[in-house]
Amino acid sequence: MANLPSELKYSKEHEWVRVEGNKAYIGITDFAQSELGDIVFVELPDAGDEVQANSTFGTVESVKTVSDLYAPVSGTILEVNESLADSPEKVNESPYNDGWMLVVEMKDPSELDKLLTADQYADVIKG
Repeated sequence: MANLPSELKYSKEHEWVRVEGNKAYIGITDFAQSELGDIVFVELPDAGDEVQANSTFGTVESVKTVSDLYAPVSGTILEVNESLADSPEKVNESPYNDGWMLVVEMKDPSELDKLLTADQYADVIKG
Protein backbone atom coordinates (compact mmCIF):
# COMPACT_ATOMS: atom_id res chain seq x y z
CA MET A 1 0.00 0.00 0.00
CA ALA A 2 1.26 3.46 -0.86
CA ASN A 3 2.38 5.80 1.88
CA LEU A 4 -0.39 8.43 2.33
CA PRO A 5 0.24 10.91 5.15
CA SER A 6 -3.16 11.85 6.60
CA GLU A 7 -2.31 15.55 7.09
CA LEU A 8 -1.92 16.09 3.33
CA LYS A 9 -4.55 16.80 0.67
CA TYR A 10 -4.46 14.91 -2.64
CA SER A 11 -5.56 15.45 -6.24
CA LYS A 12 -6.93 12.82 -8.61
CA GLU A 13 -3.89 13.64 -10.79
CA HIS A 14 -1.63 12.26 -8.01
CA GLU A 15 -0.27 15.49 -6.55
CA TRP A 16 -0.20 16.21 -2.81
CA VAL A 17 -0.51 19.49 -0.93
CA ARG A 18 0.84 20.35 2.52
CA VAL A 19 -0.65 23.58 3.81
CA GLU A 20 1.33 25.92 6.05
CA GLY A 21 -0.64 29.12 6.56
CA ASN A 22 -1.27 30.54 3.08
CA LYS A 23 1.53 28.45 1.55
CA ALA A 24 0.94 25.20 -0.29
CA TYR A 25 3.85 22.78 -0.67
CA ILE A 26 3.22 20.61 -3.73
CA GLY A 27 4.71 17.36 -4.99
CA ILE A 28 3.68 14.01 -6.45
CA THR A 29 2.44 11.13 -4.36
CA ASP A 30 4.30 8.00 -3.35
CA PHE A 31 1.87 6.04 -5.57
CA ALA A 32 2.69 8.27 -8.57
CA GLN A 33 6.46 7.98 -8.17
CA SER A 34 6.22 4.18 -7.80
CA GLU A 35 4.08 3.93 -10.96
CA LEU A 36 6.49 6.16 -12.89
CA GLY A 37 9.61 4.23 -11.88
CA ASP A 38 13.03 5.85 -11.71
CA ILE A 39 12.67 9.59 -12.22
CA VAL A 40 15.46 11.04 -14.35
CA PHE A 41 14.34 14.64 -14.92
CA VAL A 42 11.91 17.15 -13.41
CA GLU A 43 10.94 20.29 -15.34
CA LEU A 44 9.50 23.00 -13.12
CA PRO A 45 8.46 26.63 -13.64
CA ASP A 46 10.28 29.60 -12.11
CA ALA A 47 9.63 31.31 -8.81
CA GLY A 48 7.35 34.27 -9.44
CA ASP A 49 5.31 32.43 -12.09
CA GLU A 50 1.57 31.99 -11.61
CA VAL A 51 -0.10 28.59 -11.55
CA GLN A 52 -3.79 27.81 -12.03
CA ALA A 53 -5.58 24.94 -10.31
CA ASN A 54 -5.94 21.91 -12.61
CA SER A 55 -3.52 23.27 -15.23
CA THR A 56 -0.07 21.88 -15.95
CA PHE A 57 2.96 23.41 -14.27
CA GLY A 58 5.73 21.09 -15.42
CA THR A 59 6.70 17.53 -16.28
CA VAL A 60 8.33 14.54 -14.67
CA GLU A 61 10.39 12.25 -16.87
CA SER A 62 11.04 8.69 -15.81
CA VAL A 63 12.73 5.77 -17.52
CA LYS A 64 9.22 4.71 -18.66
CA THR A 65 7.40 7.91 -19.63
CA VAL A 66 6.99 11.68 -19.41
CA SER A 67 4.04 12.85 -17.29
CA ASP A 68 2.49 16.28 -16.86
CA LEU A 69 2.28 17.82 -13.40
CA TYR A 70 -1.01 19.51 -12.47
CA ALA A 71 -1.37 22.32 -9.95
CA PRO A 72 -3.84 21.39 -7.19
CA VAL A 73 -4.28 25.08 -6.24
CA SER A 74 -3.89 28.50 -7.89
CA GLY A 75 -1.37 31.11 -6.86
CA THR A 76 2.10 32.56 -7.19
CA ILE A 77 5.14 30.29 -6.99
CA LEU A 78 7.27 31.41 -4.04
CA GLU A 79 9.89 28.70 -4.27
CA VAL A 80 10.95 25.87 -6.56
CA ASN A 81 12.92 22.85 -5.32
CA GLU A 82 16.12 23.57 -7.25
CA SER A 83 17.82 20.45 -5.86
CA LEU A 84 15.66 18.28 -8.14
CA ALA A 85 17.59 19.55 -11.18
CA ASP A 86 20.68 17.65 -10.00
CA SER A 87 18.92 14.98 -7.91
CA PRO A 88 15.56 14.07 -9.49
CA GLU A 89 15.73 10.72 -7.64
CA LYS A 90 14.68 12.60 -4.47
CA VAL A 91 11.13 12.38 -5.84
CA ASN A 92 11.41 8.57 -5.72
CA GLU A 93 13.25 8.41 -2.40
CA SER A 94 11.28 11.01 -0.44
CA PRO A 95 8.19 12.21 -2.34
CA TYR A 96 6.68 13.98 0.70
CA ASN A 97 9.84 15.55 2.10
CA ASP A 98 13.00 16.12 0.03
CA GLY A 99 11.07 15.51 -3.22
CA TRP A 100 8.66 18.45 -2.91
CA MET A 101 8.43 20.52 -6.10
CA LEU A 102 6.81 23.92 -5.49
CA VAL A 103 5.73 26.28 -2.75
CA VAL A 104 2.74 28.33 -3.88
CA GLU A 105 1.14 31.31 -2.17
CA MET A 106 -2.51 30.37 -2.55
CA LYS A 107 -4.90 32.86 -4.17
CA ASP A 108 -8.00 30.97 -3.07
CA PRO A 109 -7.57 28.58 -0.12
CA SER A 110 -11.15 27.34 -0.67
CA GLU A 111 -9.72 25.35 -3.64
CA LEU A 112 -8.36 22.98 -0.98
CA ASP A 113 -11.95 21.87 -0.34
CA LYS A 114 -12.01 20.27 -3.81
CA LEU A 115 -9.03 18.06 -2.99
CA LEU A 116 -9.16 14.57 -1.51
CA THR A 117 -8.37 13.28 1.95
CA ALA A 118 -5.87 10.42 2.28
CA ASP A 119 -8.75 7.93 2.57
CA GLN A 120 -10.50 9.31 -0.52
CA TYR A 121 -7.24 9.23 -2.50
CA ALA A 122 -6.62 5.65 -1.37
CA ASP A 123 -9.96 4.72 -2.96
CA VAL A 124 -8.91 6.42 -6.22
CA ILE A 125 -5.63 4.50 -6.50
CA LYS A 126 -7.23 1.16 -5.58
CA GLY A 127 -9.08 1.54 -8.88
